[in-house]
Amino acid sequence: MSEFVNRAGIRIDSRLATFLETEVLTPLERDAGAFWQGFADLLGVFAPRNAALLAKREDLQAKIDAWHSERRGKPLDQDEYQAFLREIGYLVPEPDDFTIGSQNVDAEIATMAGPQLVVPILNARFLLNAANARWGSLYDAFYGTDALDATPAQPGGYDQARGDAVIARGREFLDSALPLVDQSWADLADENDGKLQDESQYVGKTERGLLFQNNGLHIEIVFDPIHPVGQTDKAGIADIIIESALTAIADCEDSVAAVDAEDKLLAYTNWLGVIRGDLQESFDKGGRTLTRQLSDDKSYTDRGGKSQSLHGRSLLFVRNVGHLMTNPAILLADGGEVPEGIMDAVFTSAISTLDVEGHAKYGNSKHGSIYIVKPKMHGPEECAFTNDLFNAVEDLLGLPRHTVKVGVMDEERRTSANLGACIHAVKDRVVFINTGFLDRTGDEIQTSMQAGPMMRKGEIKGSKWLAAYEKRNVAIGLKHGLSGRAQIGKGMWPAPDLMKQMMTEKIGHLKAGANTAWVPSPTAATLHALHYHACDVFAEQAHVTDVPPLDDLLTIPLAEGTNWSEDELREELDNNAQGLLGYVVRWVDAGVGCSKVPDINDVGLMEDRATLRISSQHMANWLLHGVVTKDQVMDSLRRMAAKVDAQNAGDPFYEPMVGNEDAPAFRAACDLVFKGVEQPSGYTEPLLHQWRLVKKAS
Repeated sequence: MSEFVNRAGIRIDSRLATFLETEVLTPLERDAGAFWQGFADLLGVFAPRNAALLAKREDLQAKIDAWHSERRGKPLDQDEYQAFLREIGYLVPEPDDFTIGSQNVDAEIATMAGPQLVVPILNARFLLNAANARWGSLYDAFYGTDALDATPAQPGGYDQARGDAVIARGREFLDSALPLVDQSWADLADENDGKLQDESQYVGKTERGLLFQNNGLHIEIVFDPIHPVGQTDKAGIADIIIESALTAIADCEDSVAAVDAEDKLLAYTNWLGVIRGDLQESFDKGGRTLTRQLSDDKSYTDRGGKSQSLHGRSLLFVRNVGHLMTNPAILLADGGEVPEGIMDAVFTSAISTLDVEGHAKYGNSKHGSIYIVKPKMHGPEECAFTNDLFNAVEDLLGLPRHTVKVGVMDEERRTSANLGACIHAVKDRVVFINTGFLDRTGDEIQTSMQAGPMMRKGEIKGSKWLAAYEKRNVAIGLKHGLSGRAQIGKGMWPAPDLMKQMMTEKIGHLKAGANTAWVPSPTAATLHALHYHACDVFAEQAHVTDVPPLDDLLTIPLAEGTNWSEDELREELDNNAQGLLGYVVRWVDAGVGCSKVPDINDVGLMEDRATLRISSQHMANWLLHGVVTKDQVMDSLRRMAAKVDAQNAGDPFYEPMVGNEDAPAFRAACDLVFKGVEQPSGYTEPLLHQWRLVKKAS
C-alpha cells in the first residue's frame, strides 16, 4: 500500500516524491516547493481538459454506433458517411499548406535512416541492451540466426563450417556497400590491401580496425589476426560491426504492466539511469555474474589525423502513456487519480532535463532536445492538447519552448483520417510519425463495431483501408516536410526467430519511404540495418507523391456476403483465444507486458497490448453480430487455456489456467471478450489494470 505525502494540495506516493526531489530536482537546483505548486497548478488546468477529451471520444463513438445501427445491412455510401463524420466533428477540414518547423533535431532522427528498437522500460537489462544496440556484430547476427542460408551451427563450440559461411556472407555485404576497385573483399590480404571505388566512404581508423560509411551509416571492419575468427581469415578480419539501432524507444506504455506507484517508480528510476548514464544490471549466466552497463562512445582517428568519436548508444525516446488511464500513485485535490499521461509528461521530462542541462555521463541529445513518443491520440484536438501540455511542462521546468519534441503514433482511426491536421497541431515539435497495424486495426474494429461482422484477421491485412493507411501516412508526412527533419516510421517485425523472412520482407518499409522501422531485438536491428545500406530511403521518398483518397481509408473491412464453415469459425476463434490467453496470463500473473509468446503454431512472437486489442475486439465483434455464440467462445477459451498451459509447462512460476477459471488471468481474458464492445476505444488497459491490481493484492 502507498504512503502519501501532501505537496501543494495533491497527495503523492512518498517514495515517488522522495525520488523526484532527491534524484532529479536537487541536482537540477530546482526548488521543490515551487515545482510541486507548479505541478499542482498544471494538473488543475490539464486534468479537466483531459477528461473532456475522453468524454468527446465517447460521444463521437455513441453517434457512430447509432448511425451504423440504423443502417445495418445496407451498403455504405461514402459520400453520406463522410458527410455524417464531418457533421459530428470526427472529420475536420484539412489545414492550409504548411511545413513543420521543428528545430534542434538530432541527426539520428532527421537526416539518418536506420532501425528503431522499442523496449519495455521496466526491464533494466533489456533497456541497456536496446541502448547499446547502436552497434552490432554482423558475424554474430548471421551465425546465430536463420538469416544465413547455410547449414545450422553444430553444438559443442565454434562450428568452422558455419563460421566460413558467415565470413563469406560478410564479404558479400562489403562488396555491395563498400565496393573496391577491380577486387573483391574476399581477395584482400590485409587491412592495407584494396582501394575503394568511392574513397569518400573511408572515415578513419578505430582502435580495432577501419571505419567506413555508406548511406549515412557506419561500418567498422575489425582486423585482428590473433582473434579465433581472424586467425581463419586470409585478411585477418575478425568481425564486421554495423551501426544498427540509431534510435530506441524506452516504453512506459503498451509493452509494460505498470499499474501503481511501485511500477511507475521503477519506470522512472530506469529512465533516470539511462539518461544519467549510470544504469547497471547484474545477472547470472552460466554460473558467472555479469554486469551490463551503457557502452562508451566509439573513438577513431579521422582522415586528417584528428581524434573523433561517434555515439556508442542509440538516441533514446521515451514513450509516455496515452490520455486514457489514471494511476493511483498521485491523488488530486478531489481524491481522483492523476491522469497517467500528464504524470509521465512531467516526470520523464524532468528526468530528461538532466541531459539537457549537462548532468549526464554521456549525453543523449546533442542538440538539447527531449524526445517523447505520444501514443493513442484521437485526432488533432488531442494532439493540440499534447502540444499545450508540453508547453506547460517546459514552463514548469524552465526549458526553452519546443525543447520537448513529440512523436505522433498514427494508430487511431480519427488520427489517420485527419493526419495533416494532427501534424499541424504539433508542427513545431513533431519529430516522428509512425504506423502500427495492430492498434490501428483494433480501433478500426471498435469504431465500426455496430456496422457488421469484420473480415477474418488474416484477410484484413489485405484490405483496402490498410493499404491506404500505410501509404497515406508516408505521403502526408512528406507533404508537410518531414523528410530530412523527422522520422517516418513503420511497425514492428513480430517474429524474432524468423530473421530470414524479415530480411526478405522488411525492406518493403524502406521502399515505401519510411526512414525507420521497428525491430524486436538488437540482433534484428543489425540485420535490418543491411536494408538501409541496400536502399537509399531519402531517394525513395522523392518518388512518393500522391496521397491515396480518404474513401479508401474509410472503407470498413466488413465481411459482406461471407458464410464461414464451422471449421473456419473454430480456427479463427482459436487463433484469437490462444494469443489473447498467452499474453494475458503473463500480464496479469507476472506483470510482464512484452515477451516472446508462442502463437497457436508455437512460433514465438513479440506480443504487447496492441496484439491483445485486435484479438479481443475481433472476438467481441463476431459475438455481437451472432457469427459465433458465447458457448463457442468459451469452448475456445477453455481449449486454448490448456494449450497455453502446455506451452508454459517449463516455467516453475507459471500458474495453470485449466481448473483455475476463477483466477484473475482467465477472468481478465473473458472480460476482454465479453465486455469488449463497451471498452473505451476497445482498449485493454482498464481491464488489465483492474485484474493485475487484484493479483498484486492477493
